Amino acid sequence: MKIGASTLAGLKENLEDILDFIENLGLEYAELVHQFPYENISEDLLESYNLKYSIHSPFMDVNIASLQEKSRLNSINQIKNSIDLANRIDAECVVVHPGLMPFLARPFEDRVYATANESIIELGNYGKDLGVCVTIENMPTFEGMIYQDMVELDKFLCENEMFMTLDIGHANHVGYPAEEMYFDSIKHIHAHDNYGDDDSHLALGEGSIDLKHIINTFESKNYDGIYIIEVNDEDSIKKSYEYIKKNF
Repeated sequence: MKIGASTLAGLKENLEDILDFIENLGLEYAELVHQFPYENISEDLLESYNLKYSIHSPFMDVNIASLQEKSRLNSINQIKNSIDLANRIDAECVVVHPGLMPFLARPFEDRVYATANESIIELGNYGKDLGVCVTIENMPTFEGMIYQDMVELDKFLCENEMFMTLDIGHANHVGYPAEEMYFDSIKHIHAHDNYGDDDSHLALGEGSIDLKHIINTFESKNYDGIYIIEVNDEDSIKKSYEYIKKNF
């Protein structure tokens, strides 16, 4: 298994502090949250660690489904910066959020999805040209978030020869049972727990998700992507890694 942790757990720290923690814990991968406060990441710093990387592109103040073309293009350019960084540091993949549908855009839902799809294809092709795998993440049940439906997301991605990041906690929040979380398009996984009532990013084993069934399913199908522990703090990373070592 390829196991790593997201720097999301250390957003209130310096980047080197959370990378130190991830490396010292014995993990192989770190997922770099490439936005404030880690907008400007030193590649020399990254090279000083014995870690491999994936990148989570910006999602704060970013909307690739925006019907405001200037906003959409700004969002696209921010994510392309993450793809460029991934190319330079040989990151395994870049995670992208599919976009948002603001209140006033609700009457234009079909156009929002069409805009998101256009942006996703553009980013996927940009990544392919650079040899970078761009993956689109399924969303939780929060108002305005599109592509909560993993069946529809998988269908669109397969039609366009692209890939999904499965966020296990998001899928559980939407209501997917463990036995329905496997899709062929999945190349990357965010692992965290919850009780289905919130996207709480609990340590593995601290919620109600049948993680054993999910991970055993992926392992039985020779999944070769990374399991990124995406939790709120360093203690939860440690607890989650212990859970994985104990159960798998």
